[in-house]
Amino acid sequence: MSKLIFETEQKKFTRLSADARGYHRRAVLFAEQAQSPGLIFNVGSIAVECYLIALCAYYGSMAFNHNYSSLMDTAEEVVNFPPELSRKIRALDEIFGICSLDNYHHGTPTEADAAGIVEICLALSAMLDALAVNKLPY
Repeated sequence: MSKLIFETEQKKFTRLSADARGYHRRAVLFAEQAQSPGLIFNVGSIAVECYLIALCAYYGSMAFNHNYSSLMDTAEEVVNFPPELSRKIRALDEIFGICSLDNYHHGTPTEADAAGIVEICLALSAMLDALAVNKLPY
């Protein structure tokens, strides 16, 4: 009996889609509760990462790094993103400099950042919803 060491792209897509939606819901809930912008932004950022990895998994294309620019580079190879959405997602790396050992920083999210991350999540959720009407490519 053979065991898979890694999950299939289909399982990864399903798992990460559910994770993305869960983090997205939590970010919205925190916003409705007037929680701190940092909390809303950080939870929403996890949702964005999960949404992007799920989109990549749907098409069987995975990023080597999980900073937002790398995720977008890979996602844009398989999905047509509106330019403004792409720009907003890539700009998240300006707050999270966590993938750089030489220039590590973590900015302090503002109210505008918190609202922006929820908008990004809504756009990515709609992209996943659009995929749901199609069959998985595997």
